[in-house]
Formats: sequence, C-alpha cells, structure tokens
Amino acid sequence: MTFGGLPTRWEPAGDSRGLAVIAPGRAYSPSAPLLDFARLALLQHGFTVLQLWWDSTGRGDEEPGPWVRRHVEAALAAEDADHVVLVGKSLGTLAASYAAERGLDAIWFTPLLVEPEVAEAIAANAGRQLLVGGLADELWDAAVAAELADNGCDVLEVADADHAMGTGDAVRTAEIHLEVARAVDTFLRTL
Repeated sequence: MTFGGLPTRWEPAGDSRGLAVIAPGRAYSPSAPLLDFARLALLQHGFTVLQLWWDSTGRGDEEPGPWVRRHVEAALAAEDADHVVLVGKSLGTLAASYAAERGLDAIWFTPLLVEPEVAEAIAANAGRQLLVGGLADELWDAAVAAELADNGCDVLEVADADHAMGTGDAVRTAEIHLEVARAVDTFLRTL
C-alpha cells in the first residue's frame, strides 16, 4: 500500500469494463469495511479499482474540498478509462463536484449532505448515483436525501446507522454492512 494521496491499484480477474476510484474519509481508510466491500464488489463486476490513501491531517491550510478534488484529479490524470465510477466516503464525497462536471457514476457513502455544495453537486450530476447513509449520522440530511431520491439517485437510508454505518452493537453493524454490500452489488448490476 502507498500513502500520501498515492493510489493502490486492483485489477479484475478478466477484462476491465472501467475504472473505479475510491476516495476515503478523513479517518476512514480504503481498508475499512464499507470501502473494502465496495472494492470487492467493483472487482466482481469487472472494474479496475484505484484506492486513494491519504492523511487528511497533512493538508495544511488547504480547504478540504479543493484538497480532495486535487487528489482525485491527479489519480485520474494518468488513467485512460472510458467508464469511470467514483466512490467516496464522507470527506471523499467532496469530490462530488468533480463527478458532476464529468457526469460520472458514483457511490457516496455517508455523503456530507449538510454541506450545500455536496448536495448541489450530487443533484447536478447526470451520472447514476447511489447514496448510503444513516439517520443517526448528524452529517446526513434525510430531507435532502429524499429530494435526491426523487430526482433519480438510488438511496439506502438506515434508521439506526451512524456516520460509520454502524451502531454500538457488533451484530447489528455487521447486518448494516451486509445491507450496504447488497445495495452496492445491485447498483453495480445496473451500470
């Protein structure tokens, strides 16, 4: 694995049907459950996967949105893919404007829906999108999620899930992660 914004690349067993870029959260690495299950599902569905690893505490005075966007742009600059899927978790969802400008399909885990620029970028994206969040997450806005669902986004909303898509109960958290993995698999089947 490499760190500092540099990617780790995974290839599917057969021919690649596109590239998926995983942009993690501030304290939620690509090896954490949601993103690792997404990596497995993407590989299963024939996508090459590029994981970004970063230490967001090292961004200095740079604002988080431009910092995330810079890392996503740099990762994709060296790639030549016809079909790109962007996967973001929390901080990584600040790449939503990049996805919207390019009409990229996207999976957004616990998107920062309380941030207008994130919600507006998701709404403006012509690509297919899956949003995953929980009502116990203070950064998830259920009204915004419902509006985005009405406008064509696939939305999985879990009543008792927090920002990590978990609860204080190990079994319930595993059940939530299974539900999320199924939603990701279903979404990828439609791309």
